[in-house]
Amino acid sequence: MAAKIDAKKAQTTVNPVDEQLRALLEAKKAVIKVVGIGGAGNNTVSRMMQVGITGTEIIAVNTDAQDLLYTDADTKILMGKELTRGLGSGADPHIGMEAAKESKEELKEALRGADMVFITCGLGGGTGTGGAPIVADVAKKLGALTVAVVTLPFAMEGKHRTDNAKYGLEQLEGIVDTLIVIPNDKLLE
Repeated sequence: MAAKIDAKKAQTTVNPVDEQLRALLEAKKAVIKVVGIGGAGNNTVSRMMQVGITGTEIIAVNTDAQDLLYTDADTKILMGKELTRGLGSGADPHIGMEAAKESKEELKEALRGADMVFITCGLGGGTGTGGAPIVADVAKKLGALTVAVVTLPFAMEGKHRTDNAKYGLEQLEGIVDTLIVIPNDKLLE
């Protein structure tokens, strides 16, 4: 007669080797941080929080205090408190860049210890376009593998936003390890 195995008991039996392997894997686990910058980036990280993405720290960064207030994230950073007073960048990438420079120490503290940093933003406005290259530079200098996932504006948004996006792409290309570009127009197809 074959012996019956209690499935629940078999699952709860702890193999010491398995426990050692789990502990080793946990100790070697990569620290991943996702940074959403500006309105589009904050929308992305809020959605990640809502769907329950785990195993990563979600960081929201913005110059717009009101937008940041309503963003779901593990960590929030209001960039450029002195420069923008929480009122945003006015779609000016240079203000976004200066705001990020003003907040460099806060950014360093938030990114410290990361093995990999994903940066997400919409290019074409001010905070994401100007701030993303600074955040990427901070992450790289801290030794993290840095990946940017960015969107380009819809063609209907006009030349000014398209020019801003081109500027932001040029800035990011020389800093990040990998750059993933998603044209918003492709989302309509």
